[in-house]
Amino acid sequence: MSEQPDAPKTLLITVTGKDRPGVTSTIFRTLARAGVEVIDLEQIVLRRRLVLGVLVTAPRDWKKLRDQVQDAAESIGMSVEIERGTGDNRTRREGRCHVTVIGSPLPASAVAAMTGRIADSGANIDRIVRMARYPVTAIEFHVSGVPVERLRAILVKEAVRSGIDVAVQPASLLRHSMRLIVMDVDSTLIQGEVIEMIAAHAGCEAEVARVTEAAMRGELDFEQSLRQRVALLKGVPESALEEVYESIQLNPGARTLVRTLRRLGYRFALVSGGFNQITDRIAAELGIHYAQANQLEVVDGHLTGEVIGEVVDRAGKAAALRRFAADVGVPESAVIAIGDGANDLDMLNAAGLGIAYNAKPVVQAAADTAVNVPYLDAIMYLLGISREEIEAADAAAGIVTPAPPV
Repeated sequence: MSEQPDAPKTLLITVTGKDRPGVTSTIFRTLARAGVEVIDLEQIVLRRRLVLGVLVTAPRDWKKLRDQVQDAAESIGMSVEIERGTGDNRTRREGRCHVTVIGSPLPASAVAAMTGRIADSGANIDRIVRMARYPVTAIEFHVSGVPVERLRAILVKEAVRSGIDVAVQPASLLRHSMRLIVMDVDSTLIQGEVIEMIAAHAGCEAEVARVTEAAMRGELDFEQSLRQRVALLKGVPESALEEVYESIQLNPGARTLVRTLRRLGYRFALVSGGFNQITDRIAAELGIHYAQANQLEVVDGHLTGEVIGEVVDRAGKAAALRRFAADVGVPESAVIAIGDGANDLDMLNAAGLGIAYNAKPVVQAAADTAVNVPYLDAIMYLLGISREEIEAADAAAGIVTPAPPV
C-alpha cells in the first residue's frame, strides 16, 4: 500500500500542564509502541508548569498515534497539541552564537526589543535558556543565521537603549575549554581604588582621586599620572598598607567567581596598576595563580613617593596577559580579561573575550561586552554556567547560599 500524499514526515508533539512525576515517561511509552524515532526534544518547567516538546518521525498511521498520545496526555491531566510537518529541525550552521541578556530587573520591554532586533537582522532564535533569576535575571538565546560581529553591533546599541547588558559570542568548543581569567583589581575585583585609600593617610585623598578619575577616563598618560599620585604619598608609614589591606572589600560575587571557575580548572591572574604590597596578598587569599602590579618603594618604614622598576601601565597589562597565557599554555583567544579603566583597553583587546565591568564609557565602547550589574559572578552566565549549577556545587562543598525571594 502506497503512502498517502498528504502523510506528514514528522510530528511535533507539545505537552503542557502542571508538572508532576511521570509525564515524560508516559508520553514516551506511547511513542515507543509506535516505533517512531526521536528527532528533537526540549522540556522546561516554569512556575511548576511543564512544557514538553518532542519532534518525531511520523508513522504510516499517524492519526492513530495522534489519538494514542492525546489519550495518554489526558490520563495524566495534561494538554497536548500535535502538528504535522516535513522539517527535521536542523539548526543553521552559519552565524551560530550565544546571546546572553542580563538585567536587574529585566523588563519585558527590553526582551521584546532584543528579540525584535534579532528578528530584524534575519537571525533565528533556536533555543532560550534561563541562566539566573536572582540576584539578576540572565537569559541565554542560541541564535543562528547572521554573522556574530553584525549581530553584536545591532544588539549592543539596543542594550544601551534598554538599560540592560548583552554579550554576543560565537558558539564554539572554546567556550567549554579550560581558560585563563585576567582581572584588573581596583574597582573591578575590589571596591574603590587602593591608591586613594593610602592617600587618605597622607591627607591628599581628594587630589589623588581627581587624578585617578582623569587617568581612568583616558585623559592622562597612566605612568605620568601614577608617578604624580605616588609622589603625594611620600612619608606615609608602611603600617598604613596593612590598614588599607584590612579595609578592602571585594566586589559582590568575586569569591564565588574565583571559587567556581577554579573547580572547573580555570586559572586566574591579577594585573594591576596598583601595588603588589596589596595585590599579592589578595591573590594569596583568593587562591589566584598569578599577580603583577607596581611596587611602592619603602625606606626606613615609610613610603618614599617612588615606585620601583617598570610601571605596569596600559601596554604592560597586555604584555602580562600574554606572558601568563603562555605560561598556562592557552592561546590568547582562550583568555577572558575584565577591567574598568582606559589602562585596561590593551589587555581587553588582547583577550579572546574582553569584558568591561562597570567601566568608563570609553572602555565599554571598545570592549567585546559590558557588564554593569554590581555582581562580578554574573560573568559566569556569559560562559554558559547557570546560577543553579553554581549553587549546587557550593552546596556539595558545604557552602550555604541565601535563598532567593519567592
